[in-house]
Amino acid sequence: MKKLKILVVAHESLVPPDSLEGYGQRQIDEWRTEYDVVSHLKTAGHDVRCIGLLDSLTELRTTIQEWRPNVVFNLLEEFDGIAKYDQHVVAFLELLRQPYTGCNPRGLTLSRDKVLSKQLLAYHRIPTPQFALFRRGKRVQLPSKLRYPLFVKSATDDASLAIAQASVCTDPQSLKERIAFVHEQTQSDALVEEYIEGREIYVGVLGNDRLTTLPVWEMHFGSLPEGQAAIATRKAKWDRRYIAHHGIGTAAADNLPDAVMAQLGRLTKRIYRALHLTGYARMDFRLRNDGTIFVLEANANPNLSEFEDLAKSAKAAGLSYDDLLARILSLGMSYQAAWRSNGA
Repeated sequence: MKKLKILVVAHESLVPPDSLEGYGQRQIDEWRTEYDVVSHLKTAGHDVRCIGLLDSLTELRTTIQEWRPNVVFNLLEEFDGIAKYDQHVVAFLELLRQPYTGCNPRGLTLSRDKVLSKQLLAYHRIPTPQFALFRRGKRVQLPSKLRYPLFVKSATDDASLAIAQASVCTDPQSLKERIAFVHEQTQSDALVEEYIEGREIYVGVLGNDRLTTLPVWEMHFGSLPEGQAAIATRKAKWDRRYIAHHGIGTAAADNLPDAVMAQLGRLTKRIYRALHLTGYARMDFRLRNDGTIFVLEANANPNLSEFEDLAKSAKAAGLSYDDLLARILSLGMSYQAAWRSNGA
């Protein structure tokens, strides 16, 4: 790939330093993705600048107009403290006719709205757990159609925010308590869905029109105590001591029948297209012992740290981390946004 002028855009608090020296592991974990992306792009010979955004687009617009980057590498997961608002920053880039990496505004809108995305998947007859939405500030009326155990999470937040062992509810009282907890802790609506017991499966995908699925990945829950649900809680994803103590980790999925592997690949592509995703994404599935597959979520612009699932899965497919970043850059620069389709 030719050398590019790349503007990396991240949250204001996550602009990485030039070196890891002098920082503790907890600090590094906060901006690990941003550091990995910026440092590898620089090592590849690109001219890289990184700016942080909080609640204003002035610096972004000025930098684009004055520096004229070839592409913006988008690492935002929110804007002004609101997870859904990163889609507006991407839409702003399109208004500026600026190429960028990752998902387009429509795909972000659909995939970030977990209820709408589940409704769309159901329309396309893609299997997803039965669910109900409990709006914040409204009286809780428990539905009779859902079967226990039930799983409660925020309808908008990602990264396993407010997900713990108590998220799996087995009776009306614990369900009401967890819904109230999600409302209070996340300040968002609560999404309740039937809990699917089984293997936690992830499938990464790259592409705009032509799609490439990455090797199937799986989360292993190690030595969780008897009676605890095998779910990707906040602690299971981000608490290093908890992860090490219980031997939790992810790796290439093994012992999957060829038919299941093929179905996972087909479903991943169908979901990607149904939600109008572009760039790269990761699909989260549950696989029951009888081979039944349910999609849990579609994650546009998933974690790009060198040692996270997407990059490890890409490496298993023969794509080094540098190759993965180059592929994402290429997809961003070739994406046919509306302003390009109109001949501009």
